[in-house]
Amino acid sequence: MRIVAVDVGGTNTKMCICDKQGNVHDFKEYATESYLGGPHVISRTLEKIAEYDHFDAIAISTAGQVNAEEGFIVYANENIPRYTGMKIKDIVTHHFHKPVMVENDVNSAALGEAYYGAAQSFNNFLCLTFGTGIGGAIVINRQIYKGANGVAAEFGHIFTHPLSATSGVEGLPYYEKHASTTALVKMAQLADPECTDGKALFDKIQSGNEQLERILDLWITEVAVGLASITHIFNPSAIIIGGGVMEQEDLVRRVEERTKSLLMESFAGVRIVKASLGNKAGLLGASSLFVH
Repeated sequence: MRIVAVDVGGTNTKMCICDKQGNVHDFKEYATESYLGGPHVISRTLEKIAEYDHFDAIAISTAGQVNAEEGFIVYANENIPRYTGMKIKDIVTHHFHKPVMVENDVNSAALGEAYYGAAQSFNNFLCLTFGTGIGGAIVINRQIYKGANGVAAEFGHIFTHPLSATSGVEGLPYYEKHASTTALVKMAQLADPECTDGKALFDKIQSGNEQLERILDLWITEVAVGLASITHIFNPSAIIIGGGVMEQEDLVRRVEERTKSLLMESFAGVRIVKASLGNKAGLLGASSLFVH
């Protein structure tokens, strides 16, 4: 079975052919041009899919809250304007007359890690990605738990601070306002305006900047507080954490140690593991919808 797998992100879209064994062929990546809006994003996706020959199905992983059963976008933020409400499954099915499945990007990444990556040995685990915000997925008995409306695991919007303690953060003090990569960079910029991204921050830390190291340590605590909270709720075997920032050497170990220091003893067996599939996780997870 040849499956066209698509991973629509706010910045870039990835696409490939996957087979039942999880092998990736004919990989390509292009700018999403999300600022032009949802209709443009999907129109361009159709054009790129049409460049492939001889495929049997189409699996789409996408940013935004997704009703996977009906294949439409329940809600998307301003990163992709006019994306909310788009009936992706209907549009793509009508265009290609092939079976189509649509899933949220972090749910797809979690499935990818479950079947092909870091979570292969875990039946019950959580998955979080740290980037512009914080995305989440809940896997119970190797199935995605979606909640009453299909949009469970918005971990980025749990509250880890009292409402009065916004500490300069715009809007409500959600977890992602304090523990996303965006939050880390903003914290660093207050101390050093040259820290315009994560790379600049970690380069300066490696050069011995003690003030930025202290800021990183505070951020690790922010991450750990959220992970400890959801561990006490779900009692998972593992938490898989991903996002570019987590590729930094020794960072996942520090997050795990800090998290375990906050846990009740009966929860301390949880493993915190770095995602292993990188930018292929969403593609492989989406394709698994037709395989598993």
